[in-house]
Amino acid sequence: MAEPRPDLNLVVALRALLEERHVSRAAARIGVGQPAASAILARLRRHFRDELLTRVGNHYELTPLGTLLREQAAGVLELNDRLFATRNSFDPATTEREFRIVTSDYTLGVLGPRLAGVFAERAPRARLRFQRHERRDEDTTGVLSHSVLSSIDGAILPRGGLSANLPHIDLYQDSWVCVAAEGNRLLADVPTLEDLAALPWAMAYHTVNFTTSAMSRLAARGLEPRVDVVVDSFHVLPQFIAGTDRVGLLQGRLARAIAPSLDLRVLPFPVDTAPLTETFWWHPAHTPDPGNAWFRDAVRASAAAIVDLEPEP
Repeated sequence: MAEPRPDLNLVVALRALLEERHVSRAAARIGVGQPAASAILARLRRHFRDELLTRVGNHYELTPLGTLLREQAAGVLELNDRLFATRNSFDPATTEREFRIVTSDYTLGVLGPRLAGVFAERAPRARLRFQRHERRDEDTTGVLSHSVLSSIDGAILPRGGLSANLPHIDLYQDSWVCVAAEGNRLLADVPTLEDLAALPWAMAYHTVNFTTSAMSRLAARGLEPRVDVVVDSFHVLPQFIAGTDRVGLLQGRLARAIAPSLDLRVLPFPVDTAPLTETFWWHPAHTPDPGNAWFRDAVRASAAAIVDLEPEP
């Protein structure tokens, strides 16, 4: 006789077993006895044809498949919660819903406070959760998977960061600029390629597999900068430039916001680059959700307070 098709209750049990890595604790979490939890684990092992949990000494560890399923089970249940939380109407003034958005630390600094202000004014009981967009060395694009995008309310990433077939709204534009300490007079007010080649650099997210479009343009012109500091944050980068001979590359809006407090110069980038168009993306399944529609309008209103979709000079 064929094994019954797993249902959502098994996903709940799967998540508990893989997160607790202990049958008794998982049983208590889902409200069943230990024998029942053991039987569920056995059924899951048969279904996935994998041990999922393996004993190592006096504790259990996840198999590689178990690690993958732990993340997927959490996503499935979060999407289920969102599905049944959806209503035909949405009242921002009374909602206690949590809205989750993935952004870079650059976008968080430029747009985040304004969006939080919109929430405070229009949806005071709602929660706004920012999640940092992480780039990994093995991921040359940093592109979010559809499964991740389906479990959040949206993401703000540059145009080209996700498929153009996904629903999206262009928010604002920015451009790359050079940043140097006020006391660094080795760099002219209008830097040349020779100036940039002669100075040490501090860079954000600079790896073998990933670099910015502006740095790619420099490479095309034959300039390979001498990078002596790399940080995983655009927002922190200026601290490694202030008071030094280093030069760095930053988005113009962020650079102009930070420069006065760190005594930095904001200088033009000597090579023409395409403007950075920051774009809000969401999963198609969220389009009819009135709560997500309100959130999209809130993001758009926050961006409109920055600029009317025109690049800064």
